Amino acid sequence: MIVSASYRTDIPAFYERWFLRRLEVGEAVVRNPYSRTPYQVSLLPQDVDGFVFWTRNAAPFQAGLQAVAAMGRSFVVQYTVTGYPSLLEPGVPPLQHASAVIAGLANEYGRACTVWRYDPIVFSTLTPPDWHRRQFGLIAASLSNAVDEVTVSFAHYYKKSVRNLRRLTGSADFAWTDPPDDEKSAFIRSLAAIAEDYGLRLTICSQPHLEQSGIAGASCIDAHRLSAIAGRPITAKQKGNRAGCLCAESRDIGAYDSCAHGCVYCYAVRDHAAARTAVKDHSDQAPGLRL
Repeated sequence: MIVSASYRTDIPAFYERWFLRRLEVGEAVVRNPYSRTPYQVSLLPQDVDGFVFWTRNAAPFQAGLQAVAAMGRSFVVQYTVTGYPSLLEPGVPPLQHASAVIAGLANEYGRACTVWRYDPIVFSTLTPPDWHRRQFGLIAASLSNAVDEVTVSFAHYYKKSVRNLRRLTGSADFAWTDPPDDEKSAFIRSLAAIAEDYGLRLTICSQPHLEQSGIAGASCIDAHRLSAIAGRPITAKQKGNRAGCLCAESRDIGAYDSCAHGCVYCYAVRDHAAARTAVKDHSDQAPGLRL
């Protein structure tokens, strides 16, 4: 079994002590986000093949990664670095911080352990296409010796994302847009060319209609990458979380509405003030997040 921690929240940034306690206990309790029914996910070494961590800030999670390594289990860090203006990402550390942390991960665990995510791509008055190209190139240059893959995707404008973006539109000199697919395809090709210049492979997450020659779909929960890191085969069937997802089957131990980064386009947070309160009030001894 592969454990995902977590595409619903940022466990490395906010919940290291909780995660370490869950490893000690040997399980985490997760509430199904739809039925609200709780269930247990084993974290015992004999039940876990590897971990995939999702984060914008792995600096607070060094003990967590060391504990997983001590278990003899491989891990991959899906590390989002976009460097958007603070109006869009008010709680995210600066680019220099992320670059230094990722370089440290590469030095300690190898280049394959981290995948850079430049997603979601949001076109706006603050982040037009040319801004993205420049920003992408700057980040690619800083990470070229620390990662080998960059995963991109365009923002999915779910109801909660649109609601939060509209609130921002009403309170600031800001507007956002969702361009047609032909413009997105051309834009992706330009990013892929930049990535290639820095020795990086560009993949696209859960948007198969934008895949093209030289730009394959991403397997963010990647059993092959985990196998290569572990030096042993890790088998898991493909079982995506949504249409077009190429991820291997996993069990996620996170919860929605529990990340305090405050990214206004986020699909996982309905109310950012409530999410900050959830982080503040959380007990490290709780069996799960937001039960």
